[in-house]
Formats: sequence, structure tokens, C-alpha cells
Amino acid sequence: MEKNLKQVRNIGDSEIIKIALFGPESTGKTTLAIQLAEHFETAWVPEFARDYLQKKWDTTRKICELSDMLPIAFGQTQLENESLSKAKSFLFCDTNLMVTKVFSEVYYNYCDPLLDKAARKHEYDLFFLTDIDVPWEKDDLRDKPEGRAAVFKAFKQSLIANKKPFIVLSGDKESRLKKAIGILEELEKAKKLGFTSADFLQVREHGIPLKKIFRQIDYYENGIAKAVLVKPALVSSGIVKYSDQEINQKAQFFDANKTNLKLIKFVPASGAASRMFQFLNEFLNEFDFEKESINAYINRKKAAELPVFIVGLDKFPFFEEISSKLKEVHSNFNTLDRETKNFYFIKMMLSTEYFNYANQPKATLPFHKYKQHIATPIEEHLYECTRYSSAYGHSNLHFTVTEAHQTGFEKVIENVKRKVETETQTQIEVSFSYQNKATDVLAVDDSNRPFREASGKLLFRPGGHGALIENLNNLEGDVIFVKNIDNVIQSHVEINTLYKKGLAGIMIELQQQIFDYLRAIDEGQEIDVKEIVAFAKTRLNSKVSKKVFKYTLEYQKQYIKKMLERPIRICGMVRNEGDTGGGPFWIRNQKGTVSLQIIETSQIDLKNVEQATIFSRSTHFNPVDLVCGIKNYKGIKFDLLDFVDANSGFIVKKNKDGKPLKSYELPGLWNGAMAKWISVFVEVPLITFNPVKTVNDLLKEPHQPQ
Repeated sequence: MEKNLKQVRNIGDSEIIKIALFGPESTGKTTLAIQLAEHFETAWVPEFARDYLQKKWDTTRKICELSDMLPIAFGQTQLENESLSKAKSFLFCDTNLMVTKVFSEVYYNYCDPLLDKAARKHEYDLFFLTDIDVPWEKDDLRDKPEGRAAVFKAFKQSLIANKKPFIVLSGDKESRLKKAIGILEELEKAKKLGFTSADFLQVREHGIPLKKIFRQIDYYENGIAKAVLVKPALVSSGIVKYSDQEINQKAQFFDANKTNLKLIKFVPASGAASRMFQFLNEFLNEFDFEKESINAYINRKKAAELPVFIVGLDKFPFFEEISSKLKEVHSNFNTLDRETKNFYFIKMMLSTEYFNYANQPKATLPFHKYKQHIATPIEEHLYECTRYSSAYGHSNLHFTVTEAHQTGFEKVIENVKRKVETETQTQIEVSFSYQNKATDVLAVDDSNRPFREASGKLLFRPGGHGALIENLNNLEGDVIFVKNIDNVIQSHVEINTLYKKGLAGIMIELQQQIFDYLRAIDEGQEIDVKEIVAFAKTRLNSKVSKKVFKYTLEYQKQYIKKMLERPIRICGMVRNEGDTGGGPFWIRNQKGTVSLQIIETSQIDLKNVEQATIFSRSTHFNPVDLVCGIKNYKGIKFDLLDFVDANSGFIVKKNKDGKPLKSYELPGLWNGAMAKWISVFVEVPLITFNPVKTVNDLLKEPHQPQ
């Protein structure tokens, strides 16, 4: 008996993708099976039960009974196995043993063990669960139009309980067919690359287009071309340096022209503070309190950052709060020697039972000590946006956060927002967004095979800050200030404000001229092509082909439109004093076009002597101090995803549960994600760049009380 329920999987040497149409009666399974078979020019398996039960009705006027379940199962299995020999690529099964099993359980509250076992064992590459959002059609064999929702729920639960791969199909016949075809074409591609049905569904649930997965695998296997540096961007060769008087004029121009503009401050703030306390975590993990002194550890590990932290301990904004807690927990704390106190301080600061700083969002940590209170980066950004990103007493502040951290952000904002608004007479609208899961990337092992977790699931990792181009793309603003969460200061706020306004004034001034040129072209006005080309070269750092003047005026107009009709960014650049990271360079792309870009060190082939030499001549550093314009002259937003250089990401090596892996980093937000923007680099004072990369940075003068 059992062999009559055995399912055949393969035909010859080729694997047929078997698709099961699954769902309650009158939900369009047969129609869809026929449509799909016709589209893919292959076989489909009809429902054995329909002919079987129709004959029974015609002869006995009886409908289905419990005793019919096994004969139906035997007949369905035979039909399916016979149809497999006729299939090409796909086999569409109008029904299957799982349907018979569920009907048996729903209608008779019983399922024969033989049927139950066979239904669980039968495998399909995918189940299409047909929804009940289509009209119920009566015939001789259908007797339950009522209770369809409960029956549908039972069908769905059976798939979940038996861990069957499924996708729900809803909508009318046409939309179901279109959706199913798209899914199956993607499934076939995934199968050819060795992905399982479970993998395919995991990718879909993540919202990642399969073509992105294919591209990532190609990057892993073939590598990503390094950036080709032509020369560093220098003052007068890609970087503009304004006098103090000129910056004041630009700032005044911004204030005079911001009236009808929506200003937004955009702050990437998703990261935890783990790197900020990395050297202290290493100390706790490797220091043996019983066997060595802290000084011995410092000498043994050459831990230069640790003595700086210890010497400056009482200058940190969190010193008093942690010291108070230590005295509360350790009644004899005041009698302990200095070394023990220091050890206990570090341990409590990082302990998950107490302050747990390394696992908190950097944005919510104490950064600055004022006379009356301690300020977090969130509070400092609230004050900042009222100084330069506000108009008519209104300001907009947008944080990108991880969903798990939003509550923590909101608590901090709730505690300080009213105070900031009252002091500055500015209403602040705060909004949040998360990094889209669809921007996550597939990790691979050293052999470029998908990395799997212990559960067997694929491992997806965040794609880096380049994913935030989608968050920026969703904003509705005319002038957008971009600044990292940790780049806030306690002193020198006036010069910081001046340069933010100055950069915005430069952007608006350039944008107005660009808009005038584009409007003139669209309205058919007479234009001076040489004037526009000179403007693009000298003010926008655009490389313009000399051949452009040889072509017709119409061609020249289209050339100019393509050159000018792009989002614009004004990027502050500081003199490099040894910071690691991105910097401004002239680069040549694969088409031979030279442009001004912000390039990360990881994008450069430093083994190439010529490239290393160009890199060493760089004089400036990217502090992530941007002012962006993302609308055209008609006020319509650009789709920022159209201006990303997809080939400017890079591969990084990581570790998961002790196993090495490789992950793809998306083109950075201010690197490849903005590669095709109009880019203007402006030198700004070093004092405007004071990030807190390690906790010791809080000891620097701009982060200390005035």
C-alpha cells in the first residue's frame, strides 16, 4: 500500500521544479495550473479527486466520504508520477497529498496514518497557497461556501507546521498569474545557482531582489575593481578655499534665501558604541587582576590608549555618575587603592548589569558636561539644528536608527526637547527611519559559498552606511545638512554654525544658477553655451569634452542638461592631520571619465606604487560635513538611486561564531552612493570636525567645558 504513495522526484538526469497549487476549494487552483503550464510549455497534473468523486456522484448521488481519502491519494500520486515524464523544467500540480490530508482533517477530524506520513514526506519546490479572495463557485462536488476563512487558516497552518515552502497568491486571475510567473522565473534562476527553496523564500522575505544577490555573488567570485586615482584633490585643484569674509557673505546669503525652503538635518545614528570602548573591552578580557598590575598590562600589550583614559578619568562627563554607583555598590570603595578603583570603574562602565556603554547607541551616551547637566549627542544635534537648519522658528531633524534603539532615542528627546525649544524659541520636528532590510547583503565563506548559520539559514549582514541613500531618498527637503552622530562639540559652536550656513549658501547660490540655465533651455531661450561650460568647469568641477562645440546647438543643450540636471552636494573638507578614512580625489572610471570623488582607503590599490604615491600626496580628509540639494528646478525630487555607482562597493572580511566570512559593503553614502552627483569640495576649519571615535576623544578641548 505504502509504495502506491511513493513520489517520484526526478526524470532522467534533469531536476524538474515541482510546484503545488494548494488551498481550499474554489480558489482558482485548476485555472492557475493550466495557465502556468501553458506559459512555461510544460505538463500539469489534474485533480484526481474531481473525476473520481464526479463518477461517485453520478452513480450514487453521494459526495466525498472518509473512505475515499486513500483511493484519492493513490490516484493523485499515480497521476503526478505519470505527468513527470512529460514535464519540461516545471511540473504544476493542481493538488497534492497535503490537500487531501487537510480536507480529511477538516471534514472528518481524522487522517489515515498512511496518508498523513506520505503527505508530510512528499516534497515540492514551492507551494502556491491560493487565497479565498475570489468568488466561490458552486458545483456538484462543492458543499461549503461558508467558513472559507477557517478552512484557509487550516491550510496555511498545515504548511507552516510541516515546514513546507509556500507563497500566498491573492488577487484576480490576471494578477495571480503575473505574480506567479515572476516568482517562478526567479526561483528557476535561484535553483540553478544552488539555492534551496527555503533560501529563495528567505531572500524574498528579506525583500532583496534576486538580481542583487546574483551581483553580490559575482563580486565575491570576481572581485571589485579598485578606484583609479588620477591625482589628489588640492586647494585650487578640486577644493575651494574661501576667506573669512567670503564665508560670512555665503552664510548671509543662506539666511536671506532660506525663507521658502524646507531645511532638514539628516543624522546617521544607527551604530552602537562598541568601537568607542574597544580598547577597554580588550583590557577587561585580557587583564588578569590577580596576577599583574595595570601598568604591567599596559607595557605587555603596548596599550597606549589605556593610560590616557585613566589619567583623564575625572574629566569624563560620566565620571561622577559611575563613581557614585561604585560607592553605592562597594561600601568600602573609598578605602581601595587607586588601581583597584580604576579597574572597578572600567568594569562597571561596561558591565551589562550596570551602564553597559559599549552596547548602547553612541547617540544616547553622555558626551559633554555642563554646569547643570550632562548632554548626549542627541541633545547637541537638537541645539545645532536650531542654529543653522531652521527658518521661521521651525526646524527638522531626522535620525536613522535601528528599530531596537528608537525607544531609547525617544526617551532622551522627550527629556530635553522642550528645554531646547524654549531656550532657542524654535519648534523642532524629529523623525526617524530604519535601514531597509532589502539593502542587507548575503555573506559567503572563504570558498564564496553562501555562509549559513547553525540553523542552516543564510546569513545576511547590513550593507553599511551606503544603505542610507534610500533613507535620504525618502526625505522631502530643499536643503539637507548631513552630519554624523558623533561629530558634535561643546565649544566653538559659533564657527561651526558659520561654516554650516556658509556651505548651504554656496549650494543655494550654485543651484540658483544651475536652475536658471536649465529653465532657459527648457523654455527655448537663447543661451551662451561657452558661458555655461565655463561655469560647469570652474564652479562645479565638471570635466567637459572639447568635442561638444563641434556638434549642433540642440546636441549641446542636451549635453548641458545631462551635466547639470543632477543632485548637488557641497562637502566640507578638513586638512588631514593623520585621520584614517576617506578623502577627496580625482578618479577615472571604467569609461575613462574623470570626476571628483570621496574615496575610502579600502577602495584604493595601495600595493600599486603609483596609486600609493597619489594617495600619499592627499592633503585633505572627508569629515562627513555635507549640504545636499535633491530637487530639480521644478521642485521635483531626483531619484537618488539613479546616481549611485553600483561598482564602487568593496569586500570586507568578518567573523561569525569563530568562522571567517566575507561580506559586501555597499557604495558608501558619501562615496559611491553619491558618485554621480554634482560635487563641490570646500575647505573648512579643523575645529568643525571633532568626531568621537574612541572614548578618549572626549578629553579633547572641543568636548571639554569652556
